Amino acid sequence: MAPGRRPVPGWRSVRGRVAVVITVPICLLLAVAGLAVQGRAEALADARTTRTEVGLSLRIQALVHQLQRERGLTNGLLGGEREFRATLAATRKRVDTALHGMRRDVAVEGVVRRHLGRLAVVRAATDGGTADRAATLSFYTTAVGALNAVDPVAETATGSDSQLRDGLAALRELAAAKESVALERGLLNGVFADGAFHGREYLSFTEVRATRVAALDRFRQVATAPQRAALERAFGTEDAERATAYENRAEDAADGSVLRVDAGTWWDAMTVLVDDLYAVQRSVGDDVRDRADRRSHDAETGLTAYLVSGALVAALLAGLAAFASRSLTRPLGALAEAAHDVATHRLPATVARIQQAPPGQEELLLAGDAQDAPDPQLLGGAAEITKVAASLHQVERTALHLAAQQAGLRRITTESLANLGRRNQNLVRRQLGLITRLEQQELDPDALAELFELDHLATRMRRNAENLLVLAGQNPPRPTAAPAGSLEVVQSAVAEVEQYRRVLIATVEPVRVRGHAVADVVHLLAELIENGLTFSPPTEPVEVHGWYDAPDDTYCFAVVDHGVGMSEADRERAHARFSDSGEEALLAAPTRFLGHLVVGRLAHRLGEGTQVQLFDTTGGGLSALLVLPGRLLAPAENPSVPAPPARPAVSSLLNGFRAGVARAEARTATQGASS
Repeated sequence: MAPGRRPVPGWRSVRGRVAVVITVPICLLLAVAGLAVQGRAEALADARTTRTEVGLSLRIQALVHQLQRERGLTNGLLGGEREFRATLAATRKRVDTALHGMRRDVAVEGVVRRHLGRLAVVRAATDGGTADRAATLSFYTTAVGALNAVDPVAETATGSDSQLRDGLAALRELAAAKESVALERGLLNGVFADGAFHGREYLSFTEVRATRVAALDRFRQVATAPQRAALERAFGTEDAERATAYENRAEDAADGSVLRVDAGTWWDAMTVLVDDLYAVQRSVGDDVRDRADRRSHDAETGLTAYLVSGALVAALLAGLAAFASRSLTRPLGALAEAAHDVATHRLPATVARIQQAPPGQEELLLAGDAQDAPDPQLLGGAAEITKVAASLHQVERTALHLAAQQAGLRRITTESLANLGRRNQNLVRRQLGLITRLEQQELDPDALAELFELDHLATRMRRNAENLLVLAGQNPPRPTAAPAGSLEVVQSAVAEVEQYRRVLIATVEPVRVRGHAVADVVHLLAELIENGLTFSPPTEPVEVHGWYDAPDDTYCFAVVDHGVGMSEADRERAHARFSDSGEEALLAAPTRFLGHLVVGRLAHRLGEGTQVQLFDTTGGGLSALLVLPGRLLAPAENPSVPAPPARPAVSSLLNGFRAGVARAEARTATQGASS
């Protein structure tokens, strides 16, 4: 297929196959979602919750009903009606039984403990005749209000079922109306027993009646016709009419006149009314619970049906996905194998050959390594996969051309660096020779000092030129006629840095470095010293130590500064540059870290066993450790001179470095004291 031509939609294109694999499951899942699986599950959970909480509500209202009865009898007893004592004792037992049954409900148990914890004390005060009637009535009313507030029906969610929602609302309003009637019964029971209203009792009576009327009006708005008929029957009995007549007589006694009403008759009439309202309340609760049961059953049935449908859809989806995926995975697998072979074998091998090829033969290697794109039939015939295979082949060709161009560019860059370094090296060598002749001819001390500074600058220029050759990989070491002592090596390195006056050469144990390695060791030490001078305050010296580790047969140079130091991550990256001698590091490293690459190249050229490590200096700063293996050390000039005494072997370069520095500093202090 031509690269610019779009694939024809259909089963033979990846787009068509993916469209089938995705569209069919989406349509089926949308159809199943349209049947409201989630809605059925939520309806089931709501129905079960409603059923459970309605049952709890009925148990709470049973307790409330008995508390209301105890409240009325207690208020009548405190008003002076002694005939209520026997009835009150039986009512208290029923209250205690109801309280015992509420212990398994955590939320209700907390309310009971908080508001009815003083129930025994209130009862004892009532029996002893020391209780205040208004305070006792308030105690029971507060407890009943708290129980009604914790009634779960007040917070139950019913979703979109309006019938269930209205039933719960009717249950709530009926509970409020019943509490008003029961409170009125208890309040007037005490008033009738006493014979008159006292204090705020009449105002409380009018407020309770108003609350009852409002609650009953709200109940009638949400109740069903049978529920409203049951309510009317409760208020149409003879006892209810007798209670209404007593209420009217109490209402006429607003001026505090004496009420001639039999408290026992009032209590009996109102108790019948309260019991009838409680029966209506239980009937409404049963209706709500039955409705929740029906919703739960319907939701379970619907959810089961939808789950079965979902399982069938999932099975169909799995079949379609397996069929479609097989038609895609086979050709994609073949394409992936081809791409993996290109990435792991063919392309790296060809790039390596191109980079190692002589100049001018890159194109010949490209022509010899050219391969055709994979056969479309082997890839399943899908239009998009065939196009991807062709593009992959083109990417391979482009990568090979880029590799050839990059190899040529690297070669040119390296040759340019080497050419520039050689030119600078030759010029500096001539300059150093001229400066040396001028120094030999000059007799004026001031002019001789200036020539010495000029000689020092030229020496630094020579090291910079050698750095170019080192980075280009074409710098042969400077010839050295004979081995050099360790102190001479350090002094030569110090002479090649700018701020040489800040360098403090501490104790350097004598050893001789082989001639072929002297120049590279000097160069490497100069780079480390230059780095320490650059990154430390101008007032702080940079120390150079040297010691021989006999057990390991190595010689260590340590360059210690007290500057800014390096973080752990920066040290790790610096060690990576020290150990990487490839061309990639030169192209990837920032220019400010080229000195690290020079150190790494020089250490690599000195051979196996040569190591450069960085450590934190005690008190701040950075310490560099150069370890030379024994093969780079020459025998002593005078064999009769005894070798330095052996020191304990160290377990690591860091411990050896620190121990060596400590020994050198200790010897320096001892020598200073003796002198």
